[in-house]
Amino acid sequence: MKSWASVAIPPLQKTFRVPPLRIFDTAAQEISEVEVKSLYRMYVCGITPYDATHLGHANTYLAFDLLHRYLLATGAKVHFVENITDIDDPLLERAKRDEIDWQDLATSQIDLFRSDMVALHILPPAHYIGAVDAIPLVITAISVLDAADSVYKVESDLYFKVHSDAKFGSRSHLPQDQMLKIFSERGGDPDRAGKQDPLDALLWLAQRPDEPGWESKYGIGRPGWHIECCAIALNYLDIDPASATSIDFQGGGSDLIFPHHEMSAAQAKLMNGKEFASHYVHAGMIGLDGEKMSKSKGNLVFVSQLLREGIDAMVIRTALLRHHYRSDHMWHNSEIDEARIFLDELRLCLSREDVAPTDRTIEAVVAALSEDLNTPAALSALLNWMNATNHGESGGSAGELSRAIDALLGIAI
Repeated sequence: MKSWASVAIPPLQKTFRVPPLRIFDTAAQEISEVEVKSLYRMYVCGITPYDATHLGHANTYLAFDLLHRYLLATGAKVHFVENITDIDDPLLERAKRDEIDWQDLATSQIDLFRSDMVALHILPPAHYIGAVDAIPLVITAISVLDAADSVYKVESDLYFKVHSDAKFGSRSHLPQDQMLKIFSERGGDPDRAGKQDPLDALLWLAQRPDEPGWESKYGIGRPGWHIECCAIALNYLDIDPASATSIDFQGGGSDLIFPHHEMSAAQAKLMNGKEFASHYVHAGMIGLDGEKMSKSKGNLVFVSQLLREGIDAMVIRTALLRHHYRSDHMWHNSEIDEARIFLDELRLCLSREDVAPTDRTIEAVVAALSEDLNTPAALSALLNWMNATNHGESGGSAGELSRAIDALLGIAI
């Protein structure tokens, strides 16, 4: 599947030291330092293509764009892969509700998502892979798990024995009762008769009446959610045999911690014997009117809607950057106005010939981002610089600061 257009990144002057990144790891439950490497492998879970792109989506992909940009600023290369779940129950349900072909719905929403990512200056993945295109990889992955005696049948469907992975549960740190509750809320079927364990994960769903299916040695059907991601990641990220883990970063929203990332990691561990990721990184949720912004609740604010209203994409990006990527927060429309005022003042200051010293400001932005991508602190450093410029301080380079803001924060001035 075609990714979106690339985004130019201006170079950061080599005189600025970019320290090793420290980032919160969900599995470790602490901020940990990222090993300095010349190449990083990052997998970010993509959308199911309906109701794209709401601000919750945007917040997640912005978080991993910041991570991507910081790693590039260290001088490393980043091999970035993202999936898109272009076949799944919620997509089929929405298509049926709206009386539209599910493929037409997916195509239109994928196109919209791509255009929103370009507008927001999100760096594209090297590989943008749909679940449908990945079905041959899924079949191969199921075969590997089957050979490890971690697959069984319930009627014509295939399930993965989650406790085949001795570390199952260690990435999400949830008690059993909470796992069961969340599993049932997020696409799982803990009460299905015939399952060996209520938490066992669906690998292959046999074709149901009036639903699409694909030929396989396991019969006509379609992939489960969790196997799709680990099959794509392990195939497209060129796993280093010498590495203790398969990839460096597994990313997504915090609503994916369980079951999705826990189960994908367990399946990947069984497939090649390695822990799936060195770091499990998750973005916070955005709410509206006191509730999490979600498709099921219908309380969504869309990037495309804001753009149609004439709101600058960089204002939207700045509004999201004003919150730490890991924090849950309630969205208020006033955030757009506040971000616009900040960005207008920043652009005005950067347009001046004489500006306050910029080296310390760039260093402060880098330092803030090095500590768990602390964008509020980075923007605070810019605000301090703006105040100094407005008070007549001079000796800085507006061009150099503008390039650093673009490279590190993705705000194109």
